[in-house]
Amino acid sequence: MRSAISDGLAVLLALVDAFAALLLAADLIVVSLSVFYRYVLAAPIEWADDVARGLMVALSFFGAAGALARSENAGVAFFVQRLRPQARRRVDAVAALIVLVTAASVAWNAMALGRFTTGQTTGSGLPLELTFYPMGAGALCMTIFAFAQFCRRRPPDLAFAIAVALALAGVAYGWRFVGTGAARSGLPMLAGFVGCLVGGVPIGFALAFTALIYIWIDGALPGMIFAQQMARGIDNFVLLAIPFFILVGYLMEANGMSVRLIALLERLVGRIRGGLNVVMVLSMVIFSGISGSKMADVAAVGSVLIPAARRSRQNPGEAVALLAASAVMAETIPPCINLIILGFVANLSIGGLFMAGLLPAGLMALALIGVVILIGGDARLTREVALSTAPLGQLWRGAIVTLGLVVIIFAGFRFGIATATEISAFAALYALIVGGATFRELGPRAAARSFVNAATRSGLVLFIVAAAQSLAFVLTLQQFPHALAQAMIALSQNAGASPFLLLSILILIVMGSILEGAAALIIFGPLLIPVAGQIGINGLHFGVVLVIAMGIGLFAPPLGLGLYGACLIGGVPIESTVRPMLGYLGLLFLCLLVIAFVPALTLWLPHLLGYQ
Repeated sequence: MRSAISDGLAVLLALVDAFAALLLAADLIVVSLSVFYRYVLAAPIEWADDVARGLMVALSFFGAAGALARSENAGVAFFVQRLRPQARRRVDAVAALIVLVTAASVAWNAMALGRFTTGQTTGSGLPLELTFYPMGAGALCMTIFAFAQFCRRRPPDLAFAIAVALALAGVAYGWRFVGTGAARSGLPMLAGFVGCLVGGVPIGFALAFTALIYIWIDGALPGMIFAQQMARGIDNFVLLAIPFFILVGYLMEANGMSVRLIALLERLVGRIRGGLNVVMVLSMVIFSGISGSKMADVAAVGSVLIPAARRSRQNPGEAVALLAASAVMAETIPPCINLIILGFVANLSIGGLFMAGLLPAGLMALALIGVVILIGGDARLTREVALSTAPLGQLWRGAIVTLGLVVIIFAGFRFGIATATEISAFAALYALIVGGATFRELGPRAAARSFVNAATRSGLVLFIVAAAQSLAFVLTLQQFPHALAQAMIALSQNAGASPFLLLSILILIVMGSILEGAAALIIFGPLLIPVAGQIGINGLHFGVVLVIAMGIGLFAPPLGLGLYGACLIGGVPIESTVRPMLGYLGLLFLCLLVIAFVPALTLWLPHLLGYQ
C-alpha cells in the first residue's frame, strides 16, 4: 500500500514537473512571438499579454507544488534545530499541518474564484476563469504533496499537531468576541507569523497563513479575496522577467557557458595573490548581470569554485562566506530579480533601478577584491586547481559567446529597445539556441531538465511574491502603512533624513534576515519609498539602499536563508562560515553607509541616461 502511494506521488510529481516546464516554454514562445509581431511585422498580438500572464500564474503554483514535493521551500531552521528530537518532531508536524491547511485554502478559494468569474473576460476577451482554475489545480497538487508529507509523521506527532491546531482554532474563535479594534486581528496575526517563523514553516506559507488568520478572525472578507490577491501579486507582465532570467542561468550551466567564462577569469587573474577569491567575486559580478537570480548565481559559481578552493587547500568555510558576501554585493547588478520586484511593487523605473545599482555594486566589489588580495594568502591558480588547460585564445572564443548575453541585456536597457520581460525572453532564446549550437553540450534531456529546474525555482520565488501580496493587502486594510508612514515622517521632521535612512536600513536588514528577500521588499518597499519621497530622498537611490540592506540580512548569520543556501551548495556547516561572514558583512555595511549618504553614487549614472 505504502509503495503504491509512493509510486503515485512520484507519477504526480513527474506530471507536475512536465506541466510546469511546458507552461514556461509556452510563455517563452508567446512572449517571443509577441516581440516578433510587434517589432518586425508592426502587428501587435492583442491577446499575448493576457495569455502570458495567465500562463505565469499557473506556472507559479505548479512550480511551487514541485518545490514543495521536494521540500525545497526555505524556512528559518535556526530555532527548530536546537530543540530536542521529540520536540522537534512535534514542531515539524505542526509546521507540516500549517502548510497543508494553507495549501488547501489556496486551492479551495482559487477554485471558488474560478466559478465566481465564469462568464467574465479579460481586456482582450479571454475567459477570466482560465486564470484561476489552473491556479487552483496547481494549489491542489500542492495540497496533495503537503498531505503526504504530513502523513509521514509518527502517529503521536500527528495527534499532537491536530490537538494544537484545534486548540488554536478555539482560541481564535473566542478572540473574535474578546478582541477589539486593531488588536482583534493584529495580535493573532503577529503571534501566528512569529510562531510560523520560529517553527520553521516555509516563508511563503508563513506569509499566506498570516493573511488567512485575518480573514478567519475578522470574518468580513470572503476567502476568494485571499486567492484574488495572491493571483494579483503575480499577474503582471513585468514579473515574467523572473522565470526567464532564472531559465537563462540554468541553460548557461547546462550548455557549458558558465564553466568556460569562469575558466577564462581563472586564467586572467587566478595567479595573483588571492587569485581564486578574486575570480569568485568577478564571477558573481558577471553572472549576476546575466541570470538575475542570486541563488542560481551562487549555484553556478559555487559548484565550480568551492571544489577548486578545496583542492587549493583553502578553508571551504571561508570560501563559502566569500561566495555569500559576493551574492550580497551582486544584489544591485542588473538584471537582479529583487530590483525587478521592487520596481514593480513600488512603481519605480526598473531600467532606472538597474542603472542606479551599478556603481554601488562596483564599490562593494572593489572593497571585497581589495580585502581578499590583502588576506588571500596562497589561494592562487595552480595546474592542479585550474578548470581548463586549453589555450587562452580558445577560452576567449568560448567566453565571447557568453559575454554576448551581457551585451544583449545591457544594450536593451541602455537604449530602451525592449521591456525587461522581452529582454529576458531574448536572453533565454540566446542561451538556448546560440549557446547550445556553439558548445553542443545542451542535449534534449539537459534542456528539459533546465526548464523543469527553472520552473520549480520560479515557482518558489513567485509563490512568495503572491503570498506577500496577500499579506500586504491585509496590512493595508488595517491601515498599517498609514501608521508607519506617519511615524516615519514624524521621525524625519524631528531628527532629519539621516535617522530615517538608518532606521530603514535596520528594518530591511532585520526583515531580510527573517524573511526571504522578495517578501521583505514587497511588504516594506511600498511602505517606505513614498515616505522617502516626501522627505526629499530620491526613489531610485532609496530603492538601491533597501535592496542592499535586504541582501545583507538575507545572508547574515544565524537566520539568513541565503547563507543556508550557500552552505548547502558549498557542502559546509553554517558554523564554519560565521566568523569570516561577519567580517565581510561588516565591510559591506560600511559600503552601504557610504552609498546611503552619498546619493551621487547611485544617481549619477541614471541621471546621465535620462532616468529621474
